[in-house]
Amino acid sequence: MTGDLETTTDRRGRSLAQWFCLLVGPTLILVGLLGFFAESRFDTAMGGDPGALDGHDFIIFEVNGWHNVVHIATGLLLLLGVARHALAKTVLIVFGVAYAAVSVVGLVDGKDVFGLFPIDKQDNVLHIVLAAAALLVAAISTRDRIDARGRSTSERPQPGAVRA
Repeated sequence: MTGDLETTTDRRGRSLAQWFCLLVGPTLILVGLLGFFAESRFDTAMGGDPGALDGHDFIIFEVNGWHNVVHIATGLLLLLGVARHALAKTVLIVFGVAYAAVSVVGLVDGKDVFGLFPIDKQDNVLHIVLAAAALLVAAISTRDRIDARGRSTSERPQPGAVRA
């Protein structure tokens, strides 16, 4: 009976990549939803008026409606990765590359990304940290799974193993 329980727990355990997706995804969705309380307008600077794109601060980050939608969309993307390890790694690579690109554009422009959403220095730092963390986790995450107690499943006794 114990072997059946351990096998079930092994199947439900998550890899590091899956845990990243599970923790960061809902956080981004929540930040995106709460960001609409700070600023819900969908103004852009695409018409040539750079002053038209002024977001409002949400905590210390500058947001507008588009920025909030991006947070929600990328949070949902990360949630897709929770299902399977290989998918989680792929999602983290896509997420990391996208956030790295946004970081570069944000650093070069300094005020907005593609005229759609405002950014500030704090946004740039957060985007760089998220991109680096996602790419690092994708690179180091293995099929070894982490159980709810934070132990690798390879550390736990296998079904039928003699315990010391």
